[in-house]
Amino acid sequence: MFSRHEMSARPNADAPPPVAIGAASFGSSGFMPLPALLGTVHSYDKGEEIYGDDEPADYVYEVISGAVRTCKLLDDGRRQIGAFHLPGDIFGLEMGSVHRMTADAVVDTTVRLVRRKSLEEAALKDIGVANALRTLALRDLRHAEDHMILLGRKTALERVVTFLLEMDRRLAVAGMFELPMCRRDIGDYLGLTLETVSRIISQLHGKGALGLSNARQIVLRNRQLLGAMAV
Repeated sequence: MFSRHEMSARPNADAPPPVAIGAASFGSSGFMPLPALLGTVHSYDKGEEIYGDDEPADYVYEVISGAVRTCKLLDDGRRQIGAFHLPGDIFGLEMGSVHRMTADAVVDTTVRLVRRKSLEEAALKDIGVANALRTLALRDLRHAEDHMILLGRKTALERVVTFLLEMDRRLAVAGMFELPMCRRDIGDYLGLTLETVSRIISQLHGKGALGLSNARQIVLRNRQLLGAMAV
């Protein structure tokens, strides 16, 4: 039985050719020095599912452009977002054989896929690849631990400020960053309502801690103050 990517990757006139994956492409976040492997590029429309919960984890993904959210729909209908993946980020590497969350495109997004089996075979032959995969797994574990603390111990204000500082670090260009995700997404990531996220951002704007060009374009004007708030 073919996975969705195997079916979509069958030869056709419009399909992109395989792409050689190396340290400068796959893992451009800087810690994944992989040898040349064959990968394919896929594009997804805003809101389109990349893989589903409990689907086979046959591929590892790198965001080329756009943004991806991984999330879980709870039994009561609420959604918990586990992470946002931005250009250069790698996601979809699982400990087991299936994905534990759903991944979908926050905006129109392009990702590069590499077969998990190819990575595992490369890791057996190359200690550098094995160490890189271990680093990736440890990074994901640290993120999960940090997110657990954020949800379980931090106040609503601390959660929003921590999130904005993280996005500033990952996205800022010339002192400004534009959020690809909406405030509802932010709330589902932080365990807060849309109204609470909007109210706190407005309060921070009123205090001069940040500037807003529009709902998503933000510049942090007082990082020292925000850093103290996030503790």
